[in-house]
Formats: sequence, structure tokens, C-alpha cells
Amino acid sequence: MCDHHKTTDKGRLGSALEHGEAHERDHRAWSRRTFLRNLGIFSGGAMMLSQTPVTAMANSPLAWGLTNSTGDRILVLIRFKGGNDGLNTIIPLFDYGTYQMSRPNIHIPQSELTTLGPDFGMPNFMSDLQPMWQDGQMKVVNSVGYPGQNLSHFRSTDIWTTASDSDVVDTSGWLGRFLEGQYPDFVTNPPDIPPAVQIGGSGTFLFDNTDGNNMSVQVEDPDTLLEIAQDGELYDPVNVPECYFGEQISYLRTVANNTFRYAEIISETYNSATNDVDYEGQLGNQLALVARLIKGGLGTKLYMVTLDGFDTHANQPNQHANLLNNLANSVKAFYDDLATADRAKDVLAMTFSEFGRRIEQNASNGTDHGAAAPLLLFGPGLNGNGFLGDHPDMQDVDNAGNLKYGTDFREIYASVLENWLCVDPGIVDQVMGGYFDRLPGLGLTCSPVPVFEAPVYQLRHWASYDGRSQVGIHYVLPKGANVTVHIFNMLGQPVTTLFRGYQPKGQHQHTFQSAGAKIAAGYYVYSIEVQGQAYSRKIVMTQ
Repeated sequence: MCDHHKTTDKGRLGSALEHGEAHERDHRAWSRRTFLRNLGIFSGGAMMLSQTPVTAMANSPLAWGLTNSTGDRILVLIRFKGGNDGLNTIIPLFDYGTYQMSRPNIHIPQSELTTLGPDFGMPNFMSDLQPMWQDGQMKVVNSVGYPGQNLSHFRSTDIWTTASDSDVVDTSGWLGRFLEGQYPDFVTNPPDIPPAVQIGGSGTFLFDNTDGNNMSVQVEDPDTLLEIAQDGELYDPVNVPECYFGEQISYLRTVANNTFRYAEIISETYNSATNDVDYEGQLGNQLALVARLIKGGLGTKLYMVTLDGFDTHANQPNQHANLLNNLANSVKAFYDDLATADRAKDVLAMTFSEFGRRIEQNASNGTDHGAAAPLLLFGPGLNGNGFLGDHPDMQDVDNAGNLKYGTDFREIYASVLENWLCVDPGIVDQVMGGYFDRLPGLGLTCSPVPVFEAPVYQLRHWASYDGRSQVGIHYVLPKGANVTVHIFNMLGQPVTTLFRGYQPKGQHQHTFQSAGAKIAAGYYVYSIEVQGQAYSRKIVMTQ
């Protein structure tokens, strides 16, 4: 008899923490969404289906410079999942009395601090970062947040990863939008290397494009990525129940392995390099893999890793100390490892978390959800240590009693895009959805790279649904051109050609319908070919 429960995902939903009904509901909603998003892990990846690959990418001038540039710069995002307590990470020596009185049981004693200047210190369990600070490879931006702080884990994570206003619901990530225009035909002509690699962090929109397709190689844990790197395979298609259900699982796993087209290059890269230092703990295992892929020459410029466990409502001291100790020794090991291959200078690392914690400790020797917190940056490219942003003011708080933000996190994002990844300022504003001040104090300078122009020919295209088993394919031609509009199924097989011929400048529409035709319900892809370039998007047909 076939037991469906014997086949499970590697990741499991965690139960909600017992610290209040509202918080518990937040965790349940987060877990459900994470699970549902994981079901579609391959929907946005490059799928070389049959002999005719298809795509789901729109075209824009975004990130052309990054794609074609000869520069080696890399951005690594370190996510603190759960909401990091900033006051116990970078301690305010300038107002230590208020800090101590607000946290009688969980403050860090002055005798256990490493000084970072007259105003701030960090706990001794983060002392592995002291050499980086002394060498000018660490900076701190204080009081980072955004207007209208939302204290929900998943909503605030959405805001941080989409870079939207707090009252705007967006489903595309700031780096997903950044990557979206690199390859207008991402699947029919996919890049040789993955645009981004993401370990953990499912349920976030960081690398999702405006179609909701994830532009990264996304795995839930380093062990999964290690399996891909070592074996070139994600799922075992053989070890399944001996029944029809098992046959279905085997088929889906085989398709998944085939569509995970970057497995081979990841495996080759991983096996061509070594780690030359020892790593420890949750974050260390992830950064060890990233270092090996960088040293092996993968060429991917964007990475995200995740350190989980920052939701410290109870018994915070030991838990938080262990997390920050893991951060410190992992980041130090990471840069020491990169230095053995002369790659440390090419890598900027930046932390982020959904929010900080309250100023006062709670009754459980923990801290509840707060607002502003420090953001940490690492790497030789910072050209010196230092503090930016407003000092956290524990006397002047917001209406909820939380620290006020002084630096909008989007100012940091915009600064990194323009001054580290060397993206044109106008494109940066396009990605961010508006202008945000740049932070010159970060010390980042754009390296001399070739200037690349965006494609001369741009195409705006979209699909519309009328509820009668038909889909409208729309596009706007900036000038007259020869056009071909194809429909493919998800096996990469051609279904029909809707149009082939010359069309004048302006908006055009063609209809794909199932009525009167043998068109099964399900997903399809349209491909619009204009002057040798294809533009495509996934669509769904209903009966």
C-alpha cells in the first residue's frame, strides 16, 4: 500500500513560538506562505524543455552593465531571520546608563565589551570581527529602518526584500527587478551561470521578478546545495513508493532535476575549489559554500545566506550570544578564505533583518519586536571602518516606544547598487521605484568598468484574461518590425503560431483560446520574436 506521508520535503514547518496569540498567528501565516512558495521553487528557473526552451522574463535596460561587465564584484546578503536585537549587537556606550537600566538582566556588561570608538562597543563574543574593524573592513549604519514600521515578521520581511513603502504591497524583490532585464529570453537563451544563489530565505521576494518568478538558484539549506554541488542532482527519482503515486513523484523529481539546469556548473565549480580555513555553525556552513563557489569562478554576483533564530522573546542572552558569535567567526573565516585566492577585495557583505527589538527587556528575559536597528557591512571595499547614521536615541522614541529610524534602508540599497555594482543612477532609481539619497560615508567607489548601453529595441508586453478560456497576448512596438508570436506548452513543444509577419509601430493583440481546440488546461508560454530577440511570459489556460 502506498503511504503518501513517507515522501516529504526536506524542510518542515516549524511550530509557532508560545509568546502571544498575535505573534503565533503571524508565525502560522509565515509558515504556510513559505510552504506554498516552496512548492513553486522551479517555476521561475531556466527550463531547457525538450529542444525548445521557453522563458518568463520581460525586457528592460536593467542590469545590462552588470551582466556584460568585466568586473568581479560580488554582493553577499546575510539575513538575520527573526528580528535582530540591535542594542545588544552594537552597544551604545554614549548612553550606557539608560541601556543598562532598560535591560537589567540582559544587558552586556562593560567589562565584556570590545570598544569600537568612544560611542559604541560590541560584545566580546563578536571579537572575531575586531581584526576586520581594525583593518578598515567593517562599517555600521545605525538606526536603520523605514517609515511606518510593521512589526509582523512576514510583512516587514516583504518590505525589506521588495523595498516598497510600508503601505504598498509589492511581490517583486529589489534584486529580482535588478536582474530582470539582464536576459530578456532567460530560458530560451539562459546565462551560463546562475544570476543569484540563495540559501534559506524561502518565503521572501528578494530575487522575484515582476512576474513572480524567482531569478535565483534557491535551496532551503546548505546540505541541499552541497548535494547539488557534489552530485549534480537535487532529488532522488528512484527511492519512491512502489505505486502510481510513487511513479508520479519519480516523474516530477526527474523533471525537477532536468530543469535545475545550473546543477552541473555548480558541481564543476564546487569541485574545482577548496576551503582553506575552518568554518563553524549554521552560517559558517553556508558561507563556506559561497566562498568555494566564488573561488571556483562560478561568476554569480549575488548571494544570500540566512542565519535563523533571532526571534528572541525569551531567554535571549545565550541564544543571541551564540548567533552573534557564529556571525563573527563565520564572516572572519569567509574573508580569510577569500583572501587565499585574492578574492576578498571583490566581495561586499551586508546584513539585514526585518526589524530590531524593544528597548526594554520583557518579563521572559527577552525582547519583543521593535523598529530601528544597526546594519553591518563587511569587506575591504569599504575603505575604512566607521559609523554612519543617527545614534539610537533611547529618550526620543516613536509612538510605540521603539527607537526611531534615521536612515531608510533603501538609501543603503541604492548606494550599494550605484557605488558597488556600478549601476547607472537612473536605473538604480528605476529599481528602487524612486530616488533615495546615497550614503557617501560607506566608502564604496565604482571601479572602472566598460559602459554598456541597453538594447536599442525595447518591447513592453503582457497577457490579459477574459474568463472565457482565452488569453490575450499584448505588445507595443516602438517601431515597425517583423514579428512572430508562438505558443509553447510546458514540455517545450510548439502548440501554435498566432502571428507571423510585418506589423507597424503601436500596440497589437493576438488571442490564444481553448474553445473549439484541443487545448488542455494548464500552463503555457508565449514567445514574441522581434528583430532576432525573443520576449516571453508564462500564462495559464482554464477550461
